[in-house]
Amino acid sequence: MANREIIEEKSYKTVYREGNVIVKEFSPSHPKANVFNEAYIHTCVEEAGVQVPRIISVSPANGGWALSMEYVSGKTLEQLMKENPEKTTEYIEKLVDIQIEVCLRKVPKLRNTRYKLEEVINGMTEIDASTRYELLQRIHGMKRHTRLCHGDFVPSNVLIREDGSYCILDWAHASSGNAGADAAITYMRFCLEDPEKADLYLKTFCKRADMAVQYVQTWMPIVAAAQLAKHKESERELLEKWISVAEYQ
Repeated sequence: MANREIIEEKSYKTVYREGNVIVKEFSPSHPKANVFNEAYIHTCVEEAGVQVPRIISVSPANGGWALSMEYVSGKTLEQLMKENPEKTTEYIEKLVDIQIEVCLRKVPKLRNTRYKLEEVINGMTEIDASTRYELLQRIHGMKRHTRLCHGDFVPSNVLIREDGSYCILDWAHASSGNAGADAAITYMRFCLEDPEKADLYLKTFCKRADMAVQYVQTWMPIVAAAQLAKHKESERELLEKWISVAEYQ
């Protein structure tokens, strides 16, 4: 048996490399349905021709379940930005180009982004009924698209191989919907860590996608509410500001 190299540890999962295989081992409390759903989403995206690691198996592991996939060598855009900060603009442009390429694809088997967001917001107790109503009305007013949306398209999820080609990781949150929503999620994730990179990302995405900045911003209260539902206290203050639906009218 090959030695295990721990890549990431969270409360509900451990990700490690074992030879030419990457394993996501989930805790026993993590729902079995979520593991199989992630494998299903990943497989649908793989079959659509998107560059992703190949799924190998889903199997029992230490009282929970594990998802195994092929190991792909390379560095993430996050690693490259840290190693070469002077190339940050170049790497964000690459991130945007890949995201736009992904969003041009359609994978109709996936759940619609609108329905996912509606379900989360309807079940929230962190915001009052009037705010929930306004957010749901905003979702209903958005254009109905069926683009492939990654749902967490950040530099740490884009791997660049030595030959310059890419591979996209972590499809657990993918859906079929509106590219503007996907861009809003990426912008939000940047804002939570580095507002300067967030502004650069938003300007670059909107220019290259020929999409109005205001349109992406219209999604911000919606995606901020969905993120608030994850109960990360360090993010609460900023997210609550964005949830004010009047801010991006």
